Amino acid sequence: MGILDIFGKNKGESKPLEIPAGTFTVDKEGRLLSSTLPTSFPEECINQISQPILDAFARARASHLPLNELIINYSALRITAKEMRGGAMVFLAPHGPERQD
Repeated sequence: MGILDIFGKNKGESKPLEIPAGTFTVDKEGRLLSSTLPTSFPEECINQISQPILDAFARARASHLPLNELIINYSALRITAKEMRGGAMVFLAPHGPERQD
């Protein structure tokens, strides 16, 4: 039965990460300045969210395009980012059938 064990649950497996509601602010290098997110939310996830946002704002600035706000809608999450002198303030708002937003 050893081959079927690869389809079973791992003993060290954790439950999926819940998408939190909150806000965080990063500077132009992507360093976290402030956050209302729970401390259980990994900083790696914050970096994965903020880096493409900072890149989009930097590219718009380099192209002389006025981009002050970026809104990204996923099926379970709405991300709103506001440009702040090279950095960004990012709002996470989960939504979906299990949430009444």
